[in-house]
Amino acid sequence: MPNANSSTAAITDEQVLIVGGGHVGLSFALMLAHQGIKSTLLEKNRFPELSPDDEGFQQHYLDSRNTALSRRTVQIYQEINLWDKLQSHACRIDGVEISEQGSFGKAALNKEEEHVESFGQVMENAWLGRKLLLAAKAEPLITLIDNAQVTNVTQDSDSVSLIFSYFDETNEQQLQGSILVACDGRDSTVRNILGIETTTYDYEQTAIVGVVETDQPHHHIAIERFSPAGPLAVLPLTDADGDGNNDLQTGYRRSVVWVCPKGEESRYLTDEAHFLQTLQEAFGNRAGTFLKAGRRGAYPLTRVLAKKQVLGRCVIMGNAAHTLHPVAGQGFNLCLRDAHVLAKMLSRQVLKGEDIGDNTMLKRYERARLVDQKRVIRFCDAVVHGFTHPNPAVKLARNVALIAFDKLPRVKPLVANYAMGLKS
Repeated sequence: MPNANSSTAAITDEQVLIVGGGHVGLSFALMLAHQGIKSTLLEKNRFPELSPDDEGFQQHYLDSRNTALSRRTVQIYQEINLWDKLQSHACRIDGVEISEQGSFGKAALNKEEEHVESFGQVMENAWLGRKLLLAAKAEPLITLIDNAQVTNVTQDSDSVSLIFSYFDETNEQQLQGSILVACDGRDSTVRNILGIETTTYDYEQTAIVGVVETDQPHHHIAIERFSPAGPLAVLPLTDADGDGNNDLQTGYRRSVVWVCPKGEESRYLTDEAHFLQTLQEAFGNRAGTFLKAGRRGAYPLTRVLAKKQVLGRCVIMGNAAHTLHPVAGQGFNLCLRDAHVLAKMLSRQVLKGEDIGDNTMLKRYERARLVDQKRVIRFCDAVVHGFTHPNPAVKLARNVALIAFDKLPRVKPLVANYAMGLKS
């Protein structure tokens, strides 16, 4: 049965098939369950064994990847009664400082001026993934299948069939449902099986992602800094024991996204002193002194966009639909808004007693979401290219624009709402 505390539609026998058990796939399954809709989720990796009583996913306090959750994403998790389980390891963003290295332009956002509780929250990926998986395992409306690879997808006017096999077996098995939603990443197997083409743009950049410790507390401030190499960000994180919304915490841990030209990532990954020195030179004293850095990961930055997000009864979602540059932390939040809209539309189909895999309805979903998606893509690319353009006139123009943004009335609220995901 659905959670007793949730407001759900009647349970139906209609089946949603989901491929991809990452953060987007699990979140989508939980959104459907909140609406009383069954789903079966297929994941190629093995899910870890987790105990609800074991709160310590026990990582070194400097070793983690992190995600900035927009205010709208937080609202979505609140809506499905999950935020109470997440927030102890979420660190709120009370303000944002924006500047360019070696230039005069700067701007700032603060929650008091915008009359909001926060601009969003920063959370460790390991914690978010753990809580999503625990919630999915505890939900009777969600069936989880792991260690399985999709080998074929077929569909007709009434249903869609998914053929898969376990990695340690040769026998193929079949799942049948009314709709298939592929959340299986940038190199989506389902997208490739369906023959959906993509457009790809290589930014010729690599993101170095990790966690650092500074000698000054972050005070819940996110710092966006633009350098000749690309956009950089230092985001507030919880203390090692969590509770990032406790005003008494010291807050010396910060999540870092450092963008460098492709081919230069090796030294940043292997030489901690060089990495810290480079950050210090780029950020100056804005974050204090960078003292320690944890294990870092390198991620080539490529924009990958599916030319179609709906084909028959199949929907392409998450990074399978759009993999974006991490500037401004928009990618995951955009995916969650896609998932939330589709879950609501499927719920309305159920309440009307209509087909949840109806192609006309799914095409309507695609058209509706393209508006938000194109806006986010344009914004990300404008920031990436605008702040790395070496022309002095362009540099002057963007610094004047930063000052104008900081001073002109009614401009900040528009940008703030956009960043919080409230304009979609």
